[in-house]
Amino acid sequence: MSEMNGNEAKSMRVDIIVPCYNEEPNIEAFYESVQAVESRIAESGEYRNSYDFSYIFIDDGSTDGTLEQIKLVAERGAEDLTAVKYISFSRNFGKEAAICAGIRASAKGTKGGCPSDLAVLMDADLQHPPELIGEMLRKMEATGCDTVAARRVSRKGEPKIRSAFARLFYKLMNKYCEIEIVDGAVDFRLMNHSMVKAIADMPETQRFSKGIFAWVGFDTEWVEFENVKRFSGETKWTVWSLTRYAIDGFIDFADSPLKFAGAFGSIVAVGSAIYLIIEIIKTLVMGKDTPGYASTICLILFFGGLIIAILGLIGEYIGRMYLETKGRPVYVEKESNIEE
Repeated sequence: MSEMNGNEAKSMRVDIIVPCYNEEPNIEAFYESVQAVESRIAESGEYRNSYDFSYIFIDDGSTDGTLEQIKLVAERGAEDLTAVKYISFSRNFGKEAAICAGIRASAKGTKGGCPSDLAVLMDADLQHPPELIGEMLRKMEATGCDTVAARRVSRKGEPKIRSAFARLFYKLMNKYCEIEIVDGAVDFRLMNHSMVKAIADMPETQRFSKGIFAWVGFDTEWVEFENVKRFSGETKWTVWSLTRYAIDGFIDFADSPLKFAGAFGSIVAVGSAIYLIIEIIKTLVMGKDTPGYASTICLILFFGGLIIAILGLIGEYIGRMYLETKGRPVYVEKESNIEE
């Protein structure tokens, strides 16, 4: 494995990590688009280093012909001496598991057991413009940073409600979590081997990649791009799955809800004690007063509901601890052409 030092030209190996779930119509178009970018990079003469690209496709338990398309691409890659590797899951484990598998495979090495110098994580639907790979490589060469990440500067084409909730999510994450996630940040990024290895070595099973990228640190540069429509097909993200994803990410990197619950409980306890003292004094001075039935029922229902909500919040954290202690793998491989 080579390193970028000074102005000396190096031959760098780059893994293109591609999580896939029911992306049958997009695989070939994706491969051809990235291949075209590779050719322009090799022919441009603008780069200090030379780059040798390989691919790691992760089939996340697709139910269509995604795996068959990946295998066809692997055959084409063998013909033009491009390494195309794949991992197929036994079922759908989710994008986070697919990202984890690709990063671990890149860190471990898919070509002669030797890890690559760099890795690019991107989606197969071409919403992550392949043309940005060249810009990322130029920025890494110029700055010597550890990672170059992409962020969307617009959400053109997205429903307004979804965009509003996305912005709210980033505000809450950055305000209450120990990490900072740039608004519009996507999974599309170029990373050096040190960062790839640091992420691969993280043992947790409940993973939120955007948070992990920020948590591990490393010097980060950013490139911006406009929102791009999918090449083909519909997004796999539903309103519920996005909501669940946001909740998971927030809980994985923030303990502020637990602190808030504790603080609120303390305030209520102190307030209740003060109110009790006042009622005792009123009773001693003015005599016994008949309490209102409606107000009593409302207070009981309010605080009962609040207690249940807080217990549910605590349950979310305990549930994650329970899942982590089981020690189950993040994913299960069913098939792969990566030799151990």
